[in-house]
Amino acid sequence: MPAKNHLSQEQKERLLKTLKEHENPYVREKILILLLMNDGKTYQEISNFLDIAYPTVAYWAVHGDPDNLESFLDGRREGNFRKVTKEYEELLLEIIEKEPAEYGYEFGRWTAARCATYLELVTGIKLSGSQVGRILAKKKYVYLWARYSLEDKQNPEKRKLFKEKLAEYLKITKEAPERLQV
Repeated sequence: MPAKNHLSQEQKERLLKTLKEHENPYVREKILILLLMNDGKTYQEISNFLDIAYPTVAYWAVHGDPDNLESFLDGRREGNFRKVTKEYEELLLEIIEKEPAEYGYEFGRWTAARCATYLELVTGIKLSGSQVGRILAKKKYVYLWARYSLEDKQNPEKRKLFKEKLAEYLKITKEAPERLQV
């Protein structure tokens, strides 16, 4: 553990200025660890005061460089690496506008997982179906399953009799609601 007043006056001033001005709370916390150590606080006292884990204090006490403020950045501000390119998104949007049969598939409609599988073959970029679904949601696409009519699979005579019977029940319900509820 560094000795009390181990920071030079310039280092201390730079750290204080950055503590006041930096927008990242994680960087401010790490600077505060160094400043409290400079005041002679132990790791345990700093851990209790800032309500953070002891190993965090110990790590930043050793790895935080007061001369290099970039050492306090841990990559969170840069965001995650994106596999998806603009061309991938354009291809995805082009694909979902066409029928799967145009690409040689037997299934009738695209799902996010099927799109991901096809695009992996074409582009070499492997994504999950949920990732493809999020891309489509960002592009304001909504996926709804169509409802199929089963009328062509039913007996037309029985269907006609049922509709007539239903119409009669609805007529009775309108005339005398206490007799029948449909």
